[in-house]
Amino acid sequence: MKNNKILIYLLIAVVVFSMAFFTGCDKDTAPQPTPIAGTVTPTDAPADSESGGGEDSAVESEPSCTIYISCATLLDNMDLLDKDKHELVPADGVILPVTTVTISEGEDVFSLLQRVCRENKIHLEFSEDPIYSSAYVEGLNNLYEFDGGELSGWYYSANGWFPNYGSSRYVIEDGDVIEWH
Repeated sequence: MKNNKILIYLLIAVVVFSMAFFTGCDKDTAPQPTPIAGTVTPTDAPADSESGGGEDSAVESEPSCTIYISCATLLDNMDLLDKDKHELVPADGVILPVTTVTISEGEDVFSLLQRVCRENKIHLEFSEDPIYSSAYVEGLNNLYEFDGGELSGWYYSANGWFPNYGSSRYVIEDGDVIEWH
C-alpha cells in the first residue's frame, strides 16, 4: 500500500511538472513554512466572519483574492463513488461558490483554504507531505482522494495555472483566482 501511495505521488508529480512545463512557470517558488498535519473541522463561527458578507466588511484597499471549491468532475463519475457518499456531492458540484476574501501579506493557498473551510464549515483533512515539503489535501467536504477512482484527488490552480509545487508553498498575491478541484 505504501508503495502504491509513493507511485501515485510520483505520477501526480509527473503530471503537475508536465503541466507546468507546457504552461510556463512565473511564480516565486521559494519554500514556505510547512503546516502541521491534521484535520480542520468546521467551527461555530459565522460563515462570513472574515470572508466578507457585509458592506462594511471589505475595504477596497485591502488585498484580496477569490477562491472556489468544486467537485464537479465527480458528477461524471458517480458510479465510482460509494453510494453512501452521493449525498455529499452537491447537485452542481460546487462546494464553495466563487468567494472574494481578504488576504494577509505572505498568506499561502493552503492557509487560505484552511481559513475558508473553517469559516464556511467545510470539512478539510490534510497531511504533511515530506516528499514535497508541503501540505497534502486528502479530503474536502468528506470527499477524499480515490473516492472517484484510483487517480482521483484534490488539486489547485492559481489564475488558471497549475503550480508544480504544493499549495502551502504558493504565496497569494492581490487579485489571484484560486480554484480547488
